[in-house]
Amino acid sequence: MNVKSLLAKPFALYIYSKIQKDARQALATQDAILQNLIKNGRKTVFGRGHKLDDVNTYDEYRNAVPIRSYEDFRPYLTKIKQGKHNILWKGQPLYLAKTSGTTSGVKYIPISKDSIDNHIDTARNALLCYIAETGNNKFTAGKMIFLSGTPTLERVGGIPTGRLSGIVNHHVPRYLRPNQLPTFETNCMEDWEAKLEKIVDETIKEDMTLISGIPPWMQMYFDRLQARSHKNIQELFPNFSVLVHGGVNFEPYKAKLFESIGKTVDTIDTFPASEGFFAFQDSQKAEGLLLNTNSGIFFEFIPADEVFDKNPTRIPLKDVKQGINYALIINSNAGLWGYNIGDTIKFVSLNPYRIVVTGRISHFISAFGEHVIGEEVEQSLMKAAKQDQVNITEFTVAPHVKTLNGEKPYHEWFIEFENIPDDLERFALKVDHHLREKNIYYNDLLTGNILQPLKIIPVRKNGFIDYMKSAGKLGGQNKLPRLSNDRKIAESMLPYSIQHV
Repeated sequence: MNVKSLLAKPFALYIYSKIQKDARQALATQDAILQNLIKNGRKTVFGRGHKLDDVNTYDEYRNAVPIRSYEDFRPYLTKIKQGKHNILWKGQPLYLAKTSGTTSGVKYIPISKDSIDNHIDTARNALLCYIAETGNNKFTAGKMIFLSGTPTLERVGGIPTGRLSGIVNHHVPRYLRPNQLPTFETNCMEDWEAKLEKIVDETIKEDMTLISGIPPWMQMYFDRLQARSHKNIQELFPNFSVLVHGGVNFEPYKAKLFESIGKTVDTIDTFPASEGFFAFQDSQKAEGLLLNTNSGIFFEFIPADEVFDKNPTRIPLKDVKQGINYALIINSNAGLWGYNIGDTIKFVSLNPYRIVVTGRISHFISAFGEHVIGEEVEQSLMKAAKQDQVNITEFTVAPHVKTLNGEKPYHEWFIEFENIPDDLERFALKVDHHLREKNIYYNDLLTGNILQPLKIIPVRKNGFIDYMKSAGKLGGQNKLPRLSNDRKIAESMLPYSIQHV
């Protein structure tokens, strides 16, 4: 065992103890963070415009600062991109994280000198909590990879700008640099498929011990490794023991990833975004992710079914209840105020505060008032897949409203199977049954003969990868929406279906 591994364990225990203490003091810490945000915000253009000088309590803050989407922040961000200071937070942002929005086009999210630690330290803390709980520190001696976007940065208004994963790459601690793969030059490659081939070149003969990234792109990496070596991942990397993931629900990808690996490995779930690193898995034994309550972010919550109301219920952490689907609202030392990040979460524990991510506000189907959400479709599909021993590679769902010949409308599921069920219609009915159990509105629509049971269109092998490539969204941090309330993705997927071929 090298020096790095020896030092990792006591440091992990120290940080783990601090995190557990923070979790016990979450409510007091959240109050302190809000006060600090208000104090610093008073000196900004935003703070003067919202009279933060007159704000001292949460109720006063809630009345002074409305909920905002990215579009509402555009006037402030335009000034920031013009090089102006003290707009949303003191000074200028340290970086602008460039991300693709589903409705807003390219978005520029500020990262300040105060908020950068939230991104860097939280990623570190997830690993340290794992070491402290499991005792596994051997992976720190091997090679580690994060399948990310390019670290190449441009300048907008004099501010370094790029993908969050690329920005974070510049802050990897010096002591971890020798362990990091791929090389910086390879990471800078823009073409995902060429970059992936180069990553395989650089890693196939290395002692890989930790692999991290968004699950579909990790699977693509594993597929390329296997095609090149004719071995499973365990044979290639016998010391590989930790898989770190985030960005999408892991469950639909889990079975195939472990099959490619050739064994079950420990996994660490994370909830990062350009707006902040919100939660991480602090325990292999407990359900959910620990909410990051002491990292410069003051959290608020709106019941998800009220999020489009004119005056939705808006509550702080102390008032949340277990099992309710909430839209996540953040206020941060990056200068985001009352910001609706677009994700929905549910608390699975209140002591400590642990959450699961249930979906995106914009990713739902309610063409007929059913308001089916991501958590419901994923759990319904995974339950049927487990019952029939079927592995799912990828899927997306959309309503089919304008049917022919008087046929009732239905939900159309595009699914790429690793192994197609022997009886696809029977499998579809199982998924439909599970969805009806989870969503009473959907069940009522079928009972009332408004809808017919869902239909599945099988997608050919690598169909979703080819679709993402055609849309210019292959690799990096790009994610396929699981649900759409329109048929844009569905119509684009038709050429990749088995029946089309």
